[in-house]
Amino acid sequence: MKLNDLRDKDGATHSKKRLGRGIGSGSGKTGGRGVKGQKARSGVAINGFEGGQMPLYRRLPKRGFNNIFAKSFTVVSLARIQVAIDAKKLDAKATVTAESLVAAGVIRRVKDGVRILSDGEIKAKLAFDVAGASKAAIEKIEKAGGSVKLPQEKAAAE
Repeated sequence: MKLNDLRDKDGATHSKKRLGRGIGSGSGKTGGRGVKGQKARSGVAINGFEGGQMPLYRRLPKRGFNNIFAKSFTVVSLARIQVAIDAKKLDAKATVTAESLVAAGVIRRVKDGVRILSDGEIKAKLAFDVAGASKAAIEKIEKAGGSVKLPQEKAAAE
């Protein structure tokens, strides 16, 4: 078989309809658009219009709101950090920060900060300087002999 022998299977492709090429073509005059009216014209924009009936998006109640002050944290599990330490990507002696996690390839981007969750176990004695951590994660880190420094603690110390 050569490249010039390649073909689509019969019936796999359809030839394009040539619209508006005379009445004899079968799709001339109105070109398959019916007769007159908004939808026969170009630039039709009637999404959500239900023929005068109250549209669905107006029948349903409004609900919830979008908190513009909400912070979006990148979450990291203790297990993921332990894997990075075992693979020698993270230095166990240095303080673990958002930047060091990005450099080690544990996370892609920082967003509004890093939050540590307690999934898995941690064996290494680590010092963390992050935006947040769950209570269970802090307990596990301190049990392993490490420490966690959070922003509110920094503000209280200053």
